[in-house]
Amino acid sequence: MHHIIVISDSFKGALTSIEAHRAIADGVRRALPTARISEIPVADGGEGTVAAMLAAAGGESVTARVCGVFPGDMVTADYGVLPGGAAVVEMAACAGLPLAEGRKDTAEATTYGVGELIKHAIARGSRRIIVGAGGSATTDLGCGAAAALGVRFLDAEGREFVPVGATLAEVQRVDVSEARRALAGVGLTVMCDIDNPLTGAHGAAHVFSPQKGADPEMVERLDAGLVHLAGVIASDLGIDVAHVPGAGAAGGLAGGLMAFCGAELEPGIDTVLDAVDFAGVLADADLVLTGEGQIDGQSLSGKVPVGVARWVARHRSDLPVIVLTGSIGDGIEDVYAEGVTAAFTIGRGPETLESAIAHTADNLTAAAYSIARMFGVMTRGAAGAP
Repeated sequence: MHHIIVISDSFKGALTSIEAHRAIADGVRRALPTARISEIPVADGGEGTVAAMLAAAGGESVTARVCGVFPGDMVTADYGVLPGGAAVVEMAACAGLPLAEGRKDTAEATTYGVGELIKHAIARGSRRIIVGAGGSATTDLGCGAAAALGVRFLDAEGREFVPVGATLAEVQRVDVSEARRALAGVGLTVMCDIDNPLTGAHGAAHVFSPQKGADPEMVERLDAGLVHLAGVIASDLGIDVAHVPGAGAAGGLAGGLMAFCGAELEPGIDTVLDAVDFAGVLADADLVLTGEGQIDGQSLSGKVPVGVARWVARHRSDLPVIVLTGSIGDGIEDVYAEGVTAAFTIGRGPETLESAIAHTADNLTAAAYSIARMFGVMTRGAAGAP
């Protein structure tokens, strides 16, 4: 009996990770009815991370009432608790751009609710917290989350306040002592699907804040604030966070949690694969099917198919890894060099983008069916396949 692993990212604008898995698995079952299929939904730290982690590993969803995108707002947000007790907090659940409801004002947005979710999970007994850093409306360097966890930010007059993007430059001193006591014995991991630094041309403000409503003048102001606070962090805490790969994720939330709370930054896919014991699942597998909306050279920066291929290369280098994708861009040779065996586009004929999005599930199923049939014949296991 074949053992086939299905582990796909979402197809942005078309299918969630779970929906993509369903479509791929349907195609495999049609071709190889007796195959054993292990489905491992994944997410990159953005919206859907909690649902994907719970679907992959089991566990329970917990609800809390916390601060929303802007100070004074309140939202009901869920986080997940995995079977071993680790909590998965999705920052998009309380500080995500869709929750801004059209108010694109990243300079005033806060991650305070993210810190409240972390604090809630710790109070319930979790000693490992995984934070999904993606889909944010914020550019506050995680100051809101840090403040909720006990970090004190002081201005030139010694007054304590909770910084947002617009007021980062007002911070003159940072005191993390209370937060470090509260987080003693707690392991904090931030899932990053990008490797952008905190500041500069490739940093949180210049690359991502325009998507959150910042005009060119505000972009410069936000970056200056990030540079300033990174300097305060270096002076007060002895941590150089400005150029750490991934620190710019979620408006600097990743870098802030690293600097203020001692968090570790990891590619999101590595965090998921570790949580579901992917190495163990690979032990008797025959084929891995993965996918995302587009695969190209940028997929090397922590995207799901490449992350999966790297794990397979380390643990089962003989195992084929096939990528199903909406389109293949430049740099695919670099992707193959990371352990991807082959990549196939799922379109079955010329069509508009709107049509391709509408037919993504059907196209995924058809592509998976064809690949599974071919695999069955090549491994002489196609008996009974339609």
